[in-house]
Amino acid sequence: MASAISANRAELLAIATAVATEKMIDKSIVIEAMEEAIQKSARNRYGAENDIRAKLDPRTGDLRLWRVVEVVEVVEDYFKQVDIKAAEKLQPGAQVGDFIVDPLPPVDLGRIDAQSAKQVIFQKVRDAERDRQYAEFKDRAGEVVTGVIKSVEFGHVIVNLGRAEGVIRRDQQIPREAARVGERVRALILKVERQNRGPQIFLSRAHPEFMKKLFAQEVPEIYDGIIEIKAAARDPGSRAKIGVISRDSSIDPVGACVGMKGSRVQAVVQEMQGEKIDIIPWSDDAATFVVNALQPATVSRVVIDEEESRIEVVVPDDQLSLAIGRRGQNVRLASQLTGKQIDIMTEAEASEKRQKEFAERSKLFEEELDVDETLSQLLVAEGFTELEEVAYIDLAELANIEGFDEELGQELQSRAQEALDRREEAARAERRELGVEDALAELPHLTEAMLVVLGKAGVKTLDDLADLATDELIAKKRSNDQRRRNNNKEERRDRNDDRREETRGGVLGEYGLTEEQGNEIIMAARAHWFDDEPDTEEAASADSSQ
Repeated sequence: MASAISANRAELLAIATAVATEKMIDKSIVIEAMEEAIQKSARNRYGAENDIRAKLDPRTGDLRLWRVVEVVEVVEDYFKQVDIKAAEKLQPGAQVGDFIVDPLPPVDLGRIDAQSAKQVIFQKVRDAERDRQYAEFKDRAGEVVTGVIKSVEFGHVIVNLGRAEGVIRRDQQIPREAARVGERVRALILKVERQNRGPQIFLSRAHPEFMKKLFAQEVPEIYDGIIEIKAAARDPGSRAKIGVISRDSSIDPVGACVGMKGSRVQAVVQEMQGEKIDIIPWSDDAATFVVNALQPATVSRVVIDEEESRIEVVVPDDQLSLAIGRRGQNVRLASQLTGKQIDIMTEAEASEKRQKEFAERSKLFEEELDVDETLSQLLVAEGFTELEEVAYIDLAELANIEGFDEELGQELQSRAQEALDRREEAARAERRELGVEDALAELPHLTEAMLVVLGKAGVKTLDDLADLATDELIAKKRSNDQRRRNNNKEERRDRNDDRREETRGGVLGEYGLTEEQGNEIIMAARAHWFDDEPDTEEAASADSSQ
């Protein structure tokens, strides 16, 4: 029996070495797993209630088994404790509180025990392998790796990365790219997640970062940091755009990325299955960068609205289809590249829009200020768009308009303020008809027109308003409405070009309230909650008196 036990031990030691080498994990982990398996088998043989330990020598394969018992005055657990009298027989001089090692004869692993030990070892090894894989790849997100396609399952490509496996999901593959088992493939490590079944390494060939990493491998100037890819956008398998800038004025960033006879960019194009790449010089000036991003189309005019992150681009009539691209691809990529929404219109459409806006604003002044068409058109031509601008502008600037004088300016301002009062009164009447409490009218920053909007949205009491979060009341930050009272003619004209009609989120999003103002409104609406609470000390004294 002893020889059989030794043979089993020698075999286990050989297996431990082979498994550690194959799985690329520490041999001590495998030895520890074997010891745990042997302990489990020994407990089955000697009793699971015993505290049995096993030690396998990693060099000789010698196995030691022992039971650990504690010396106590009164034995409560006869499997793990002994009294002082029994302890003297096991270890002379033992005292209460000592732990005594009671050697046990080694066990021969039977068929069932061997199978159980095998499961324990495999589970330990599998866990150690998963930990090793996660530790190796967890900090490599954003790195390009090369692997061999192992299989294709439900459209997802499983890639053997040598020490681990990664998956390229269908949405991260280049469309119409054929994945063949056994072929080598390069991909970007998108993210690494630790899951119950082991680390999941998600790869991508469709992400813009994959293209940027490929350029870094092909263009030494990018790798060295002389040239930087500031932005990238892709329509995988079809077309891509990158914005590049050089830190060295003597180096052309576009030329460096293209390479001699296009050798560098072609290497990237080939890896991306023929995806066409537009290399665009980056510019800090948003208008210039948009013009570059829309290449090869020619741009006539660019109007930027910083508050809305929108850009209006005017192109010649014959350039419209080129600027938009097939199925909107060119403008979509340019929008992704610049991080702003791009609206494209022709010269004719832009002219028609300006004429429409001019006519609408002229009619507004003509009706509200009770002036003739010539005077209203002159106000619009000077950059005025709203009654507030006429009412609150500096009188001197209004009087300095050609054909105006101070008397006319005062009259226009007086009529504008009267028109605003009429609007306010009409809004107040509508607000009360909607059932909106007068208490809301006393809150800061709220106008009667705003209260009408609140009433139509079902916000009619202080509690209704107090229940709203700030982002439910307003959508995004904008500068204060005072910006509309700009006293510079040219700035007014620029602002008018920049204005956009867009419904913002939030109940009062269209009024341009700032986040700070929104917070003030909400807190003022909630103030009565705290005012209505009785003072703690007063309430306590009242209770005691009763």
